[in-house]
This record gives sequence, structure tokens and C-alpha cells, in this order.
Amino acid sequence: KNPNNVMGGLKATINNPKVSDEAKESAKERLNEMAESGYGRKEATPDLNDNRVVGGYKATLHNDRVSDEAKAHAREMIDAAGVSEDSQSRSYTTEGEEHENHVLGGYKGTLKNPNVSESAKGHAREVLDEHDAL
Repeated sequence: KNPNNVMGGLKATINNPKVSDEAKESAKERLNEMAESGYGRKEATPDLNDNRVVGGYKATLHNDRVSDEAKAHAREMIDAAGVSEDSQSRSYTTEGEEHENHVLGGYKGTLKNPNVSESAKGHAREVLDEHDAL
């Protein structure tokens, strides 16, 4: 069976209002078991050196719709990656800085785009000047 189809079917079961609570709970348990066993992944062990993988586990910790078991697993994986509390908070700052760089890059692109109005270019210059990015 295609792992994506199986997991997708379980997720659909969980979100289907016509399905009983017992069936939904059973689907959640199966999904958690599949996730813990690595079912559907190319590798049973994720590459913890990949920031996106660790970021996904961090997001799991803050998602109210995720089970306590899944959150515990996410904590274990973050710990296994050697990520400390300090580096976690720094990574959020880094992501914020990265976002700001992308936004400022967009404004720089606005200045070079011949299809953009002069008023939009003026606004872009103001924003870039405020951020010392000119």
C-alpha cells in the first residue's frame, strides 16, 4: 500500500464529522504508531542535521492539535539533534531575521522592476532607508 494514501485516509477519518469518536481515536492511534515506526518515510531515522526537520519537530511542540505522545517524540528528536533551549530561541530570531531579509530583498527588487510605479518605488526606498538597507 502507498504510505501516503494510508496516512491520508487516516487523516481524513479524523477530520470527518460523520465518523464516530471511537473510529477517530483509533485513526489517531494508528497515525501515531505509524509516525513512531517511520512508516511512510524514505528513512526510518530523519536527518537531524536538516534545520527543516528540527523546525518541524519544534512546530509539533507548539501545535495544540498534536497528541502528547507526538510532542514527547518531538522533544526526544530535538534532544537527539543536540538542540538546546538557547539554540531554539536563537533559531526563532534567525528565522525572523531571515524573513526580514526576504522582505527587504523584495523591496530592492521593486526598485529595479520597470513595471512598478514611481510611488511604489518611493515607498520601497523609504522602507529600505529605515532599515539602512540601501
